[in-house]
Amino acid sequence: MLKIAFDPVYVHPLPTGHRFPMLKYELIPEQLIYEGIVEPKNFFKPQPIEEQYITLAHKPSYWLKLKTLSLSSKEIRRTGFSLTEQLIKRELSIVQGTMEACDFALRNGVAFNVAGGTHHAGSDWGEGFCLLNDQAIGAHYLLQQKKAKKILMIDLDVHQGNGTAEIFENEDNVFTFSMHSQRNFPFRKEQSDLDIGLPDNTKDDEYLELLQEHMFSIINHIKPDFVFYLAGVDVLATDKLGWLSLTKMGCKLRDEVVFEYCKQFGLPIQVSMGGGYSSLIRDIVDAHCNTFKTAIDKLL
Repeated sequence: MLKIAFDPVYVHPLPTGHRFPMLKYELIPEQLIYEGIVEPKNFFKPQPIEEQYITLAHKPSYWLKLKTLSLSSKEIRRTGFSLTEQLIKRELSIVQGTMEACDFALRNGVAFNVAGGTHHAGSDWGEGFCLLNDQAIGAHYLLQQKKAKKILMIDLDVHQGNGTAEIFENEDNVFTFSMHSQRNFPFRKEQSDLDIGLPDNTKDDEYLELLQEHMFSIINHIKPDFVFYLAGVDVLATDKLGWLSLTKMGCKLRDEVVFEYCKQFGLPIQVSMGGGYSSLIRDIVDAHCNTFKTAIDKLL
């Protein structure tokens, strides 16, 4: 059975003026159920993650400052949040959701987290509305528990996965692949195993051609046995923070490429939703829901 991590705590901690980007976390499950794509029984509510797993990816000193709300004012500004206990609780729930989704993916082929994709969080920093790196923690969990030997991180958010790249820079068993807007945030990028920096206004055809080319060569070269996919929809032309020009159909075809390769090579995949900041909330929800629909069509 398809399993999807969702917890209402995802949507509550932000001040009213910042709630719009979070609204999608409520609307995605509602839309999927409304369209009959999934049922309520497909969702699970994660509990807060245990500390022992957090420090697989993050330095204990950083986690201590985070959980005691003792980051410096400079560190807090870098996160983009006002640091609160409720916000930390949200992060812990998101990370646990991704970690549990790893086990569901091993059993069922694919599993989702409605939230997650917190790829700007590095080993000892938070940044860009990311405090803990959910997929990096999930990957370390799989390696520690010997549930995977070689992991591929596919990051197709419009922003480079700098935190993920930094966390795994010396880890031979994890290959990090980020395809993103080159001039966009973060302005000081880390080095992934493979970075594809795209020019402004890249459109569907060029994007999909590059993705096909690199997906094939990466999987054939590294032969992963588990995949993490960050499926940000801030690649859409309507996105306020993205500088690419994909259509909703182009975004859906992007997902098809990823899922078809996973099916072809028999690779379990955990999917976190990442960014989406279009002026029209409908564009965000439609594009994210297409990712769920495509995974179900291709993998289940």
